[in-house]
Amino acid sequence: MGMTLSFTRVTPEELDRAFEEPDLAEGFAEDESRPYCFLEKSWAGIGFLLRAADVDVDLYEDGDAIDDEATRFGWSGDRVARTAKALGATPVEVLVSHYDPAELSAEEVYPMRHLWDADDLDYLRYHYVDLVRSFQGTAAVGGAAIRESSS
Repeated sequence: MGMTLSFTRVTPEELDRAFEEPDLAEGFAEDESRPYCFLEKSWAGIGFLLRAADVDVDLYEDGDAIDDEATRFGWSGDRVARTAKALGATPVEVLVSHYDPAELSAEEVYPMRHLWDADDLDYLRYHYVDLVRSFQGTAAVGGAAIRESSS
């Protein structure tokens, strides 16, 4: 097992309600009928590539904590729109051009003790494309998001 990240689309009004009543965020995030993006364990590798490409998006730290445990973060409609724009301006080919398995391994990019290799590039590519699609779709409808971490 290990820590995974996902983003679930909510309306800005639902996000406001989740900040007021954090238990609602769990229900929104677990509602399988909502559009979502499940990054599995790729989030840290994608984050490494985003930093290497000078893309100002932090999948783990961005957003505002909804609950005391900081397992759920709210991403406002404005933040979603900015993120969609930044990700959309960074084609997957540009992002993966920064892939250096030796550097990811040396920096112990999560998952820790994982030795990155050439086979991991397709895993990161697949999840990045899904991430871009998800943020662009959410931004297109003026949506917000709940980022959830789980282990």
